[in-house]
Amino acid sequence: MGHMSTLSSRQAEELHKSIIAYLSANNLAETAAALRAELNLGEDVFDAAVAKKYETLLEKKWTGVVRLQKKIMDLESRNAALQSELDNATPTSLSRRNQDPSSWLPRSARHSLESHRDTINCIAFHPIFSSIASGSDDYTIKIWDWELGELERTIKGHTRAVLDVDYGGPRGGILLASCSSDLTIKLWDPSDGYKNIRTLPGHDHSVSAVRFIPSGAVGAPSSGNLLVSASRDKTLKIWDVKSGYCVKTLHGHTGWVRDVCPSPDGRFLLTAGDDVTSRLWDISISNPENKLTTMVGHNHFIECCALAPPASYQYFAPLAGLKKPPPASSTAEFMATGSRDKTIKLWDAQGTCLKTLVGHDNWVRALTFHPGGRYLLSVSDDKTVRCWDLSQDGKCVKAIVDAHERFVTCLRWAPGIVKNAPAFHGSVAEGQNGEANGTPKSTATGLGIPDMQIRCVIATGGVDCKLRIFAN
Repeated sequence: MGHMSTLSSRQAEELHKSIIAYLSANNLAETAAALRAELNLGEDVFDAAVAKKYETLLEKKWTGVVRLQKKIMDLESRNAALQSELDNATPTSLSRRNQDPSSWLPRSARHSLESHRDTINCIAFHPIFSSIASGSDDYTIKIWDWELGELERTIKGHTRAVLDVDYGGPRGGILLASCSSDLTIKLWDPSDGYKNIRTLPGHDHSVSAVRFIPSGAVGAPSSGNLLVSASRDKTLKIWDVKSGYCVKTLHGHTGWVRDVCPSPDGRFLLTAGDDVTSRLWDISISNPENKLTTMVGHNHFIECCALAPPASYQYFAPLAGLKKPPPASSTAEFMATGSRDKTIKLWDAQGTCLKTLVGHDNWVRALTFHPGGRYLLSVSDDKTVRCWDLSQDGKCVKAIVDAHERFVTCLRWAPGIVKNAPAFHGSVAEGQNGEANGTPKSTATGLGIPDMQIRCVIATGGVDCKLRIFAN
């Protein structure tokens, strides 16, 4: 033999036997026979029965190498992430990280709550109490105490999967809204044992998202009596929860509308869905359809969207090529969308894509901005929670691998604690949506936005039927 073999004679013999067995199994009998003859491995030494044991060995090793290479790459990237976390950790940054809520990121779950019998699709934090609601494919809504990690009650009423839940309404009259594949939206009163006080019919197909529309955060005060819903019937509906009437139907999407996110002052709605577009609506005008920003760029269904809080404008400004950030009073300057194309895109209000965040290995299912404004968090069918640093060009600075055992479907940030709400409206507008709260004092001055203390708590839910609470 011309070249020095890197295999021992025993390994070489195993490889030769594997090749002969592979050739025989793939009906290449003449080549197999020729190889047997050349290697003196006749039927007496290497019979058909023994060959049978070897016939898949080559393929197994072949695919095994590829699998191991991928595993090594995964481990290397995980290792690099941990290393950079170590490298960036100085004694001061470590102690600062423990104190400064605006740089807190989730680490490991404090509670893993089990009781649902099927996929958890949605979660919502109560704006004041330590309650959290979860909605599931098992047709129920469950209310938990996220501090204690205990189930408080199970609410039955929907006749199909519960697709979204949200708390809101005027302070002192906080309600829980839910929506379902049974085509309805239901309102429940937490102060009366979660009694179903109203059912809103009107959509012609599954209702995939529901959100209370905050109001009076920046402009004139009024109670948060409006609710918006997004449906597979391609429309959005705005409801008055006091009367139960649908006050407006928005047409424009040409496919299933999967998500809706209202701005903290209730003026804008960001929506996204299966027509592969995201749309920004100004609902303060009589014909929002006529003045619409449409964001085009994803190449698969868009699962989720989130409006960036004013606290994030300082980090978005350089991405958008702006010398200075827009004023905090402008509530829909930047946004994020997550898609089945596995990417997250960052946009400005003109519909320009500022950045595409690549890192998830599967559908992106939910997004929320860190109330401190510097990070965007996402969850995906790849079972991870990822944290993207907007101050570092949207770099993924943290991935919680195996945050759930199966697909992760939903993510919410706990509302902030209102420290000194202005008396003139006293609403918890900013606290209603995990995305909208946490405006730091500096940007809030003089705008009548209550000063929010960031709560370092997030929740995720998934196909593994578990509700996980991450807290510092």
